[in-house]
Amino acid sequence: MVVDTIGFNDRGWIDTEKGRPQTQALHVTERFRRLNVGNLDLSITIDDPKAYTKPWTAKLNLKLVPDTELIETVCENSRNVEHMVGK
Repeated sequence: MVVDTIGFNDRGWIDTEKGRPQTQALHVTERFRRLNVGNLDLSITIDDPKAYTKPWTAKLNLKLVPDTELIETVCENSRNVEHMVGK
């Protein structure tokens, strides 16, 4: 599965640990690949020509845990949207 995301603002960070900035030009491509029953590969490509000289990719190996509930997360930039405040 591929998730292709644009439309960011420049008020956030790609991560808070290393302090990687982002701009409105940010384009994120996430590629999810299920290797087998218990393992998932995630490849995240960051392309932001206003913040970085070239695109870069982070790769994660994730463990799938059966019979557990998924935890919903909301992007910091979306905290004030109507569906989050119950309107």
